[in-house]
Amino acid sequence: MNRARLRLGRHSRIGHSYILTTVTHGRRRYFDDPNAAQVVMDVLHRIDTEGLTQSLAYVVMPDHIHWLVELRAFSLDYIMQRFKSSSALQVNRMLGQSGRFWQSSYHDHAIRSDESLFRHAMYVLGNPIRAGLTTQLGEYSHAWCRWNMDGTLRSLDDPASV
Repeated sequence: MNRARLRLGRHSRIGHSYILTTVTHGRRRYFDDPNAAQVVMDVLHRIDTEGLTQSLAYVVMPDHIHWLVELRAFSLDYIMQRFKSSSALQVNRMLGQSGRFWQSSYHDHAIRSDESLFRHAMYVLGNPIRAGLTTQLGEYSHAWCRWNMDGTLRSLDDPASV
């Protein structure tokens, strides 16, 4: 499906939460390299720090990411362009390469109810289990969640751990 068609009907609203998914170009497994995965997590954290988003959960899979996020400024298109551009530049530089890094599009799903945020966060964190990369929530090193596994909120001072 072409990019323009994917944007039809896409609306982003500040203060609303979304699950965003984007895939590497050719589904290359860049994030089997823990340093490349850390670069992506650092970019997500920086976008939060700049006040553009508030991450609620994310997971960096070997060839894609899932990001549950509350939009704080601008549009989803702008946020994803910023994320993809920054992360691609940094990972490509780290790997000594250039060229396409991410597929041109992304998938977004609007979360319609605050009550379902924790459930969606657990879905995001469950991706490594479903992919056979780990057997338990909280074991996968390239994931983070705003909530503890019991549903209580965790400190925002600890963005690197689940």
